[in-house]
Amino acid sequence: MNLRLELAKFLNLCFVFASAYMFWETLSLVANTHSPIVVVLSGSMEPAFQRGDILFLWNRNERVSVGDVVVYEVDGKNIPIVHRVLREHHSQTVGSKQLLLTKGDNNAGNDIPLYAHKKTYLNRENDLVGTVKGYFPQLGYITIWVSENKYAKIGLLGFLALSSLIQGE
Repeated sequence: MNLRLELAKFLNLCFVFASAYMFWETLSLVANTHSPIVVVLSGSMEPAFQRGDILFLWNRNERVSVGDVVVYEVDGKNIPIVHRVLREHHSQTVGSKQLLLTKGDNNAGNDIPLYAHKKTYLNRENDLVGTVKGYFPQLGYITIWVSENKYAKIGLLGFLALSSLIQGE
């Protein structure tokens, strides 16, 4: 076992993780959202987006239009919900906040039951993660499979650990 070689492998691995983190943070800054890339987790937006599609978000628009597909998170839950803007209103208070009502294309009713307690509209500034600007179809199934299947997590981690142990340079 060559200590210098092992240290180089470890530093190389740290560099890969640091680069991925910097890439994510750069995307977050450019898109003005804490999560610039999300995976569609349900079939509520079919046929526009299927379960497993990867969506790219943008949150630098001043206003969101009716018909735009947005991603929002409910207070207290960290699950992104991808739905279309059904209606918009502007509050009468100072600052004229944009309020949005959303609905999944494949759902029968609007999203009011999904919103936080006693909320009838989403506040664009506080509740929206971003507006969908692009997507990759079906590529997110890998993350869904790993997050929903505990054996897949263990198998993937075991494979990565085994490959790093037997890898020789």
